[in-house]
Amino acid sequence: MSGYYRIEEGTPDQRQSVAARLPRLGELGAGLERQVVTAWVTSWRSSPHPDLDAMPYSLVAPGYPLLRHVSDVTEVALALADQAARTWQTPLDRELLLTCCLLHDVDKPLLYVPSEQGVVLSDDTGEVPHGVLGAFLLRELGVDDTVAAIVATHAAASPFHSRRREAWVLHYADFFATDHVLMSVGRQPYYQPGPGH
Repeated sequence: MSGYYRIEEGTPDQRQSVAARLPRLGELGAGLERQVVTAWVTSWRSSPHPDLDAMPYSLVAPGYPLLRHVSDVTEVALALADQAARTWQTPLDRELLLTCCLLHDVDKPLLYVPSEQGVVLSDDTGEVPHGVLGAFLLRELGVDDTVAAIVATHAAASPFHSRRREAWVLHYADFFATDHVLMSVGRQPYYQPGPGH
């Protein structure tokens, strides 16, 4: 039990609503699929966000839905994994990669919250970094240690990152999708850092 969230299975409608926004979910085994949906229901229902589409991807693009970003990252990561296997004969664990992609930002509904000023950082953001809070939740649900470790260390600000190839692919897919969002709202992409970077 955590003070940051409460594990919730959710109603059948809530679970279906999450599943509908994660088109690649059906490629996982039934046990993993259930864990992914429960993780997202838990995060959503433990947050102040009224519905799934109100959960923002980022503070700088609060109108871009978080689960759309998750789907974007998933598609890019799977394409990169296919390319790596085809070109470099570097096979990746597709189920591990897919699970990590679907769960990498599961803690954001708890960290980015609505306020009168728009979307702001929650008080919990100063206590537990992005990724780590998601890993707490995933471990409580019994998600594999490898998935939790990759989620815990995927954020750019993490002091270290997993050495697994699946984490490497997630990193590039996440930045590629992030730059798309930033450019779509007229912001500077990470690819072109401004002064001070």
